[in-house]
Amino acid sequence: MRSAGGILLLLSFALLSSAQVAQECSIPREFQGAGLVRDYPSTVKFNSGDRVYYGCRDGYTPIDGKPFVECRNGAWSKLTLQCEQKSCSYVGDLHNGEFIYQGNSYLGEKVHAKCNKGYTLRGSDFMLCTESGWVGKFPSCEEGEPTCLAPVVANSAQRAGTVYQVGDRINLSCKIGFQLEGPNEITCASNGQWQPKPPQCVPTLERTQPGTEQTKGDCEAPPPVIGSNAYLVDKYAMMTSFSSGDKVYYSCNVGYAARAGSRSRRCKNGKWTQLKLKCERKLCGHAGEIENGHFVYTGVKFGDVATAKCNEGYILVGRATRNCMSQGWDGRVPVCEVVICDKPKKTNAISKGPEEPPYRYRSVIRYQCQVGTLDGPREIYCTSNGTWNASPPQCKEFTCPPPNVPHAYWMGAHREKFDAMDVISIDCDRGYSIQGPTSITCSRDGRWIPSLPSCQPAHRPQY
Repeated sequence: MRSAGGILLLLSFALLSSAQVAQECSIPREFQGAGLVRDYPSTVKFNSGDRVYYGCRDGYTPIDGKPFVECRNGAWSKLTLQCEQKSCSYVGDLHNGEFIYQGNSYLGEKVHAKCNKGYTLRGSDFMLCTESGWVGKFPSCEEGEPTCLAPVVANSAQRAGTVYQVGDRINLSCKIGFQLEGPNEITCASNGQWQPKPPQCVPTLERTQPGTEQTKGDCEAPPPVIGSNAYLVDKYAMMTSFSSGDKVYYSCNVGYAARAGSRSRRCKNGKWTQLKLKCERKLCGHAGEIENGHFVYTGVKFGDVATAKCNEGYILVGRATRNCMSQGWDGRVPVCEVVICDKPKKTNAISKGPEEPPYRYRSVIRYQCQVGTLDGPREIYCTSNGTWNASPPQCKEFTCPPPNVPHAYWMGAHREKFDAMDVISIDCDRGYSIQGPTSITCSRDGRWIPSLPSCQPAHRPQY
């Protein structure tokens, strides 16, 4: 038979276990423009107080907020990190023409060049927004009717050097051992470009062994690698097609450093090989030592922020925050200077303490009187907010009024007021007896001490 105590113990353990499980958090969700900086198994659990860090996705940059969420009693706190989509600045003016923007000049978007009537476009008809800005040869608009130069197609039988007029058509063919891949007829368009895009001459398929073929397959421009924190090097960003065997190279985004893997991808039979480059957020390390203060960190990697805090009684001089940038912490280490209080107002009291400024935090000034009594605190001190904790005291000469005791009289001079430390003796009229002290003193604060006596009727003896 199970005891009641055992049942109660098991029940308590079950409730405790249930409470602990309820406080765990599962993997937090992804956000637009921001993602987790590392991969977690789908079964992982986080305890209350655990933090998970986010980073801005490719094409986005951090502008504000903290890069982490915290597990709190089974739920994640709100992510305050704000990631803004990267964009390129104004591309410039096209003389005798204009640029037509595809969108908001975000990464990967194009701006197209268009010439005014009577002018011919020379150079590329578009520029591409990349991590390093607009890439592509800046076009120009030249006066005159447009013409097309002979297309340059490697391994073709076409004669180079001929100039064609708008509307001219040519048919292309390849040398022996090569075959045409793309349209065999192209037309000189009004913008001085061939439409459609000229074809390529690729090696003819060769069968080397039964069941195997050596092929030449083109690749389109490689798509962005989500979560890689890397971008395609500019010289490849403008290219739209690649031959099998061609390589392209990547660089890590600003604020990230290559830690492992190859920087290249290869076009292989119409498909791009996997990018193995690992780009990790750069470490900035310690933001510096602050005498009489310290830094509070959101982290020590690219995009993190260190905020300077001064100890009590010290004030910050300089910028409070330092941002972890690609080259390390920006700005300089600020200074924490001791709080200074203004010179206190002068009174008739005698002060003891710092004679001249500066009056630093926790400086103490003590006061005393040569004549009279202090009216106020005996000492004041400089507080952490740069003010004195109290006003300076003054010395006052207090007097005592004549003692008012019914049926009493005192020995000595009868005056309207008595000075401090004056002493008088009191006695009662005949038929009264004194209750209390017979001698009183005028104190420095204008009171008689001890308290005034009283005169009570004397009791006559009964015979």
